Amino acid sequence: MPVFTGLIREIGTVVDDRNHILTIRSSLKPEIGDSIAVNGVCLTVTEVLSNGFRVEAADETRRIVPPEKLKGRVHLEPAMRMGDRFEGHIVQGHVDTVGTLRRIERGENATEYYIAVDPEQIPYLVPKGSVAVDGVSLTINETGSDWFRLTIIPHTVENTLFKEYRPGTRVNIETDLFARYVDHILRHREAGKKRMSWDEIDAISMSF
Repeated sequence: MPVFTGLIREIGTVVDDRNHILTIRSSLKPEIGDSIAVNGVCLTVTEVLSNGFRVEAADETRRIVPPEKLKGRVHLEPAMRMGDRFEGHIVQGHVDTVGTLRRIERGENATEYYIAVDPEQIPYLVPKGSVAVDGVSLTINETGSDWFRLTIIPHTVENTLFKEYRPGTRVNIETDLFARYVDHILRHREAGKKRMSWDEIDAISMSF
């Protein structure tokens, strides 16, 4: 299972999209079969080019991810390799929901971004916990009934596409892995299972 950290390594450009294949201009040098997060979406490299690479975006991906998230300038992060320094937080490259930027408030030392989401996702968005927004690892400062607030420092804004975002911009959201994990266990218990078997625990572990 590929794992990412939510730290963007480069901003690439999607220059072509046909037959489910995205051609991305980038200075990254992946190998065929490598996993790369494109705006937070884990995709597999199918071809390496002199000035970039190609990845395949399947029907399921396109059903969930807004089309504009696979066009133009995009955040790129290669999957972690054994021995890499771990930073950010554990990101799988799975889009749980799509949020919409509701409001931006610029301050002297940081910018506040308010993002609206499906209310059903709020339990997985924990204040002071982590979230990946278009693949960027960020800390949640506050949540409401259908929104959450991020406080982003100038360095992050300037080195990501956040500097281009405006109210109405749609963003890919990956909620916290551990919040989903705990919720999955509790749902099993609430369904009447007093004690989970080791087979069930293994099955849950393998799903992440």
